[in-house]
Amino acid sequence: MRNNRRTLLLGLSFLTVFALVGSGVFFVRSTIAHAAAPSSGAVSVTYVGSTSLNVSGSSSQATNTGNEFGPDADENVPRNATTQNAAGSAPSTAGFSVVTDAAQPGFAGINHFQQRTAGTGSYAGTQFSLEPPDQGLCVGNGYVLEAVNDALRVYSATGAALTTTVALNQFYGLAPSIIRTASPVYGPFTSDPKCYFDPSTSRWFVSLLEIDANPNTGALGPRAHEYIAVSQTANPTGKWNVYNFDTTDDGQNGTPSNPGCPCFGDQPLIGADANGFYVTTNEFPISTSGFNGAQVYAISKAGLETGHSTAGVHINAGALPTPDRGGVWYSVQPATTPPGGAYESANNGTEYFLSALQFSNATQVDNRVAVWALTNTGSLGSKNPSVALAAPYLVTGESYANPSAADQKAGLTPLADAVHAPEGHLASNDDRMNQVVYANGKLYAGLNTAIATPANPNSVGIAYWAITPSDPNGALSASISSQGYVAVNGADVIYPSIGVNAAGQGVMTFTLTGHDYYPSAAYYKLGDSVVHIAASGVGPEDGFTAYAAFGGTGTYRWGDYSAAVAGSDGSIWMAVEYIGQSCSDAEFNKDTTCGGTRTYYANWGTFISHVTP
Repeated sequence: MRNNRRTLLLGLSFLTVFALVGSGVFFVRSTIAHAAAPSSGAVSVTYVGSTSLNVSGSSSQATNTGNEFGPDADENVPRNATTQNAAGSAPSTAGFSVVTDAAQPGFAGINHFQQRTAGTGSYAGTQFSLEPPDQGLCVGNGYVLEAVNDALRVYSATGAALTTTVALNQFYGLAPSIIRTASPVYGPFTSDPKCYFDPSTSRWFVSLLEIDANPNTGALGPRAHEYIAVSQTANPTGKWNVYNFDTTDDGQNGTPSNPGCPCFGDQPLIGADANGFYVTTNEFPISTSGFNGAQVYAISKAGLETGHSTAGVHINAGALPTPDRGGVWYSVQPATTPPGGAYESANNGTEYFLSALQFSNATQVDNRVAVWALTNTGSLGSKNPSVALAAPYLVTGESYANPSAADQKAGLTPLADAVHAPEGHLASNDDRMNQVVYANGKLYAGLNTAIATPANPNSVGIAYWAITPSDPNGALSASISSQGYVAVNGADVIYPSIGVNAAGQGVMTFTLTGHDYYPSAAYYKLGDSVVHIAASGVGPEDGFTAYAAFGGTGTYRWGDYSAAVAGSDGSIWMAVEYIGQSCSDAEFNKDTTCGGTRTYYANWGTFISHVTP
């Protein structure tokens, strides 16, 4: 989830670097193989209505007005300082060389100005200034769909915009985020959009976190939901069906009664297999402290395509015991399968997930990855679905640890100058697992880690794995078939995502930033020894989240995600945050949008690239 003043999840730190590829086979039996199954129950997925991206009416211009920032929904996954199976110090590497592609293999996506001014008709002028973009990307049937906080847009494969930039509250039929009358009227808080194109059904899925808000004060609650929009055809510019399910978990509306609730499902992650669509969340109380761990929602894919209410299964994975005292499972990433890839058919359908551990404080190191399997997914289409999520199997491999903040090249920062603040650092991700792909019989994923390079012992790099799972008759095991680090000497690489095609060829995208680099869109082909810049940043980040005048502490929010997906031809599409604009104080003072490239409060952009592995 994003928020204007939210602290980064899991105690972010920042680092830099890219690394060499290692290979080998390593495994360890899960230390919790005989743990009890987590609690589960039914979840009602309610059909809300239909929608479309073909919105009419005029958009608004960004203005320097009050009420620019939405209600707070801060969250912080608790960390525990008890002893765990640490794996020594953070990794080190010499790092990879960097090259800039002669021709940019892509096009600029949604930027902050377009997000802030999204919305037409009665939704014009109703967006908050948001950062970071919390990026989603899906590709199929000749279309490219990008989602950010809180807007989406469809492009052709050549980058031509096929729709306007649509406000997500408008797309989902929710009340506008804010109506800026003398007494402002607040709409639901929405965040963390994700999207997925299903190659087996040629349908598009877009998910969104929602928390109700008091229309007079903006206070959050009392209920929260996850929204899912599913296209009615293979064309995302046509009509969609909209569903939601309740994530409040306070014992009302058919939900379980979890500690501290009413709650909301933070940072929802999505995946799919042949049978189901899966959403996982990190559950936090809305109005008090606490953390209930990961929640897993399994829903029939066919049921979501009917235009009628359906049923699914809710599993409290946070209730499972962990290998570390006080640890609670978080950010359990479900897998997707690329076009032409084979789904796991064992156990009447199996959906795999990965998660990192690092349940201790931010200074410790871990070398374990948790592999999860949800079995009997073929039952999701029945009247009484019965799926099972067992305790995860732990594999050991490359070490990882929480990184520190990332550097950026000094440049023009007119907002910082206007509020008398120094240029800040970029928030790198913590060491939670990023998106997972199941392809060619392996699970591919990566995460940010502290890493040492010759130029900087406190850089931000990426650890990644290809893990081979096996789950015959529900007896889960796994081994690491390859792994490595990505790092650049004297720079940082943050918020990775790996896209993999059906043949197991992969490309990782991320932001490259450092003393010599403005935040740039970059990628790395798995098994290579070079980092490519797809789009060079042209200025530094200059957003409100770092500055004391807006409650910041010197670190800009960034991410919280990038995205990478395979197309039907085996190429990899990627979307990542970068800075694609710059303007001087004089230009900014004359026009705070700098020619429609930013708003007064932020200047982030996104870049969508397309390469062959």
